[in-house]
Formats: sequence, C-alpha cells, structure tokens
Amino acid sequence: MRLWSLFLLPLLCLPARVRSEDYADATVIVRGSETIASTSDEFVCATIDWWPPEKCNYDQCPWERASVLNLDLTNPLLAKAIQAFSPLRIRVGGSLQDQVLYGTPNLGLPCDPFTKVSSGLFGFSQGCITLERWDDINDMFLKTGAVVTFGLNALRGRQQTRKGVWGGPWNSSNAREFIEYTVLKNYPIDSWEFGNELSGSGVGASVSAEQYGKDLVELQTIISELYGDSNKPLVVAPGGFYDQKWFAQLLDVSGPNVLNAMTHHIYNLGAGNDPQVPNRILNPQYLSRTSDTFRSLQLTIQRHGPWSAPWVGESGGAYNSGSRLVSNTFLNSFWYLDQLGQSAKYDTKVYCRQTLIGGNYGLLDTETFVPNPDYYSSWGQEFFL
Repeated sequence: MRLWSLFLLPLLCLPARVRSEDYADATVIVRGSETIASTSDEFVCATIDWWPPEKCNYDQCPWERASVLNLDLTNPLLAKAIQAFSPLRIRVGGSLQDQVLYGTPNLGLPCDPFTKVSSGLFGFSQGCITLERWDDINDMFLKTGAVVTFGLNALRGRQQTRKGVWGGPWNSSNAREFIEYTVLKNYPIDSWEFGNELSGSGVGASVSAEQYGKDLVELQTIISELYGDSNKPLVVAPGGFYDQKWFAQLLDVSGPNVLNAMTHHIYNLGAGNDPQVPNRILNPQYLSRTSDTFRSLQLTIQRHGPWSAPWVGESGGAYNSGSRLVSNTFLNSFWYLDQLGQSAKYDTKVYCRQTLIGGNYGLLDTETFVPNPDYYSSWGQEFFL
C-alpha cells in the first residue's frame, strides 16, 4: 500500500491564461508526515478494450489492431511498456464487454469475432474470444508481470424489457466455465469485474441495482467455489457512471464482503469532437468539479459498504475514443495528472486510464507502440506514490 502526502502544484492552480507580469514568489509547505489517503500498489492502471478496427467516430477509425482479439501480443515495445511499471494493472474491458462470449466447450455457438450490425448494441454483433487467444493473452501478462482485472459479460441471459432496460437474472454458465478454465490453467487474475456501464440509466443498456446485487452474490459464490479461500480474486463492479442511489442500493442488496471494490467511469471533458476540450483541460475550476463525484462515492461506501473500496475503472477524459490531436499530447497531461491527484485524495485505490493502446487516448501509439506524453506522466507517478 502506498501513502499520499498531498501538496498542491502551483502549475495546476494557475488560470488558463497567465501573463509574465502576473507571476509572484510563493512558498509551498509540504507536510510529509501527514497522511491524507492511501492507494494500492497498482494505483496506476491502463485498459485494453474490445473495439475492432471498424469502430469509428467523427469520420475517423482510430482503433486499428488494438483490440483484445487482434492486438500484436508479441510486439517487444508493448512488453517493455508494461514491464516498466513493475507492475502495471491492466483492466480488460469496455463497451463491447457485455456482448463477449467465451469459447468454452459447452458454448454451443460458433466462436466468431465482432461484426458490424445496425441492430446490435453499439452497432456490433456478439463477439467471442477463443481459449487459445486467452492463453496467448495470459502468456503476455505472465511475461510482463501485469496485474489483471478482467471484465465479465453481465448481460448474458437477460432480455430487453424496454428501450435501454434489461431484466431477468444473469446466465452465469458461460462465465463460470471461462473462470473454471482460468483456474485450471493457473492464470493469476487479480480481480473479476462484473459488467460495463450498466449502472443507473446505463449507456446503451441498464440493469436494476436490485438484480445486479443478486447477480454479484452469485458471482462471488462461483469464485469462492472455484478458487477456495486461498488467493481468491477480488470481485469488482459495476464499471459504470456514478449514480449515488443506484450504487448505494447495489451495496445494500449484495451485502457484506461480496463487492470488494466499486468501479466507476469518468469522462468529464465532453465528446471527443467538442472544440472546447482543450479549454476545459486548462481550466482548473472545471477540472475540480469531479471532486464532488470522488467525495460522494467515498461517503456512499463508508455508509453502505465499508468493506468495499473506490476504484476508477475507466477514464479517458473525452468520450467516443478521445479527442484527436489532444488526448495523446502533452496538453492532456494537465487533465490526467489532476485526475490522479484528485482521485487519490479521496482514497481511490486504483485509477484505470482508457487506454493502454487504442483510440485517440492510448498511452501507446496504435501503429508504432511508441509512448505518448501521458505514458511518462503515469510512469512518473510511480516515484510519488
């Protein structure tokens, strides 16, 4: 566990436009003995998403071969980028997560990749990951020492009751076989995350907190049965945007010691094609608004589930694949470093950046695997945590 001795960086307190004559001498006092909050050893985290090359926004298609299903796992630059953190937590998940099938022996369906279909959730069909691909991914994780959080399909078996709302219990059979295979292969998964952006009103789909809580109890039971009491992975959820009432009810329904961490998502800069994104990054008052979310989630957990911990499961600044020519530049580090500091202040244990690679917000370039400035910003945090 790492302790934060928090101090304000004068740079982050400056207004967006500062003239040379506005500078003045200042004294910064750092109280190094005063602990404000603690983070986990793997506080800095990055995601690998499921989006195929056909994922496009604003007349651009920035994902190329960055998906869980087609990423070049043998690229030496990818391995070195992960190894440099010693360790880096990687969260495998994203919008298509709840349409992913696992190619286990009893699946009963062809294990095909995602295809574009107008009637599908987010414009794509169900997709499938073969066990052979899962083996290859874990081989890469083992060689690089990555700490793995894997997001499970939480829509399996449910039916759409009305637009955007899904009901019925979770069908856990495919996920159970997938977890069982993972246990038999002795792959060291640190945590299993349940669902992606299904909380509150959801993004594309939503599930009630009451049903979600019951399903979490089932998932925790499956994990306990398959792993036993030793080296049991964490159960984390819901991987969605914070809704105080929904999150509180989830903790109440699932009960003590079921949900080990509450993951929420942050995209506070607006849409990737919004021309105001750069101005928001340089506006400290605007950036500080997310402190209300961090504070509220911290209080919700304290009151309804003190056995759990707050995580940022996904945060890319600008949504819809990030902001082209902004999210992968030095400018974006003003947002990113501010987010890391704010979240840590409110006892966030893990902060997952969208993405390690893929979209316009990847820490690594999609074509060359060369790190961008935010990669070095996140890597530098290892020396301050």
